[in-house]
Amino acid sequence: MEAQVIDTLRHKYSLKQLFRYFSMARSTFYYNLKRAKQPDKYQQVKSEIKSIFSKNLETFGYIRIWLELVKCGISICPETVRKLMTQLGIKTKVYSKPTSKRYSSFRGKVGKIAPNLLKQHFSEKIPFKMLHTDIIQVQLVDGKKAYISAIIDEASSEVISLVADNNERFQLVERMLNETKIKIKDLKQVTIHSDQGFHYQIPAYQRWIKANHVTQSMSRKGNCLDNAPIESFFNLLKRECLNRIKLTSLTSLKKVCQEYIKWFNEERISGNKKGLTPIEYRNKSLKTE
Repeated sequence: MEAQVIDTLRHKYSLKQLFRYFSMARSTFYYNLKRAKQPDKYQQVKSEIKSIFSKNLETFGYIRIWLELVKCGISICPETVRKLMTQLGIKTKVYSKPTSKRYSSFRGKVGKIAPNLLKQHFSEKIPFKMLHTDIIQVQLVDGKKAYISAIIDEASSEVISLVADNNERFQLVERMLNETKIKIKDLKQVTIHSDQGFHYQIPAYQRWIKANHVTQSMSRKGNCLDNAPIESFFNLLKRECLNRIKLTSLTSLKKVCQEYIKWFNEERISGNKKGLTPIEYRNKSLKTE
């Protein structure tokens, strides 16, 4: 960079003056000038990096961009990708901002409290065996509140169902459960883990659990780490999507959630799953089972 500045100013000042001012040796100047005029061997890679970063909502760090480049057949080391991103001024900022206060649907003991079968052992590898569910509250621009109920697969991180509404009645959870049943027709081998929110204690939820032969598991009271997979997903949903836009209405919330879930399931790769998307992981696992 300094060599190019010197080259620009050399018609006004002598090179000797410029070398002294920038503390640069003559040989270094001519070396850098020659190098700057050579074709950039990473030009195509830089273009791919910018494309991947933009396509994925500007949420990918250098590791996931590197994984995407490898999937495209580009042989390059992660550290080089990091350096090229620095040169391009590309850096995701979505993880540096705090998320909103956590919503709690706990109303005391209003029904059945199920045992904590997982005890923070999140090691399921087979899809559609262990599911996690929870609810978050979202603030709309007009000051009104909306609620999102989601259920995800522990093994693949796939979002099985996500439902949004302007109230927190059980119907919110019921719609999510019915969508889950459509996607996973045989629920007999499935365990659903939740917190102790009132939705999961009341008779209506218990009837659905019993009718579908589902095993129920619950976190300990006030311990969000017991349900870490769904907590992690909601954290991503807020940072990568909801916190970056103005949610003007329930309709707009539903639309952006639908778009995000499609991207999350079909395009968002994971480093701990060897660069696979949730659906790629699910299909590969079920095929080899």
